Amino acid sequence: MESSKKWDLLVLSSIPLVMTLGNSMLIPILPQIRNELHISNLQVSLLITVYSVMAILLIPIAGYLSDRYGRKVIIIPSLIITGIGGAICGFAAIGMENSYGLILTGRLIQGIGAAGAMPIVLPLVADMLKSDDQISYGLGLIETSNTFGKVLSPIAGSALALIAWYAPFLAIPVISLVSLLLVILRIKAPQNGKSPIRLGKFLKDTLQLYKQKALWLTAVFISGGITMFVLFGLLFYLSEKLEDTLQIKGIVKGFILAIPLAILCLASFITGKMIGKHKKLMKWLLVSSFCIAVVAIGGSIFFDKMYVQISCLSTAGLGIGMALPCLDAFITEGIDKEQRGTISSLYSSMRFVGVALGPPLASVIMARSEHLLFILMTICSAAGGLLALLAIKPGEATSLNKKDA
Repeated sequence: MESSKKWDLLVLSSIPLVMTLGNSMLIPILPQIRNELHISNLQVSLLITVYSVMAILLIPIAGYLSDRYGRKVIIIPSLIITGIGGAICGFAAIGMENSYGLILTGRLIQGIGAAGAMPIVLPLVADMLKSDDQISYGLGLIETSNTFGKVLSPIAGSALALIAWYAPFLAIPVISLVSLLLVILRIKAPQNGKSPIRLGKFLKDTLQLYKQKALWLTAVFISGGITMFVLFGLLFYLSEKLEDTLQIKGIVKGFILAIPLAILCLASFITGKMIGKHKKLMKWLLVSSFCIAVVAIGGSIFFDKMYVQISCLSTAGLGIGMALPCLDAFITEGIDKEQRGTISSLYSSMRFVGVALGPPLASVIMARSEHLLFILMTICSAAGGLLALLAIKPGEATSLNKKDA
């Protein structure tokens, strides 16, 4: 791969890093935000959910617009909107006594920006690179940046909260500006060279494509949602457990939360380098990853000691980290450029569904039984493994393009 392409990938990697920091930095300080705003566990979990819900609703629209008008044209205003949303949250926390409503609005705006940023990076990587090996490597790097953001988030969020509980909100416009400048100055998105497809024809072609490949596409979409649901649900559990039960706060809590995420990040990076264009390998790694998660999360049911649970959840992170690059590659490689943005955006929407559901459901279930939460996460992981085993057909995954239509 050319050196210039590697620099382009590094710049694009800043986008998922920013989006992940902007959301996951809040995970370790949710109990602190709850106490400062005098709200319930469910209300504070909505700060994660409302962000994700807006992304879910708008990602498919952003994907279509990026197919029609270009990836960079969508990414740049999306980064600006993300920064504005973070600024609203921060200044509401500083200047208002009852600021929860406006902070929630800021998070909603931030979610609008997220819809047109991270999900559009995946098809842009596939547009910029030529071979399947390069695309797999590029997607692995993007997913590694995403997961590295999750590793950094609990530490950065906890550290910033030592300055002020609202400092993580104020960091969002700063890091968004850095990424924005890098994209403007460095990235030159490839031109399509074709006239934009009319909306009616585009929707017809996309629907026809989905009908032809509905089984395995649906499996990939649902599997992506399951990985994020399990990850964010368990992170919410771990954050609440460390602070409320064990009274572990601040930087120490951030480093503990970073342990399973660091393993997830390393697994994503290694898997992205391994898979290349080998679709059968992707499938069996995906199946294996869910099996690892089932054993690890299921094992947590039988242990109450925190260090054992952290070990089990870290092993589950290994499984999730293996799964993500495989899912990215399945959904991106082989799709024609004209529809790549929309199909990958539908996949990203499903991932955000998991992010949105994880914390509030974990909050409700934890109030009844921690073991019930682990049982639910184990069942979901098993369902993901069965979907991957029975529905994803590597032969079909390599031929998702118009020539088969």
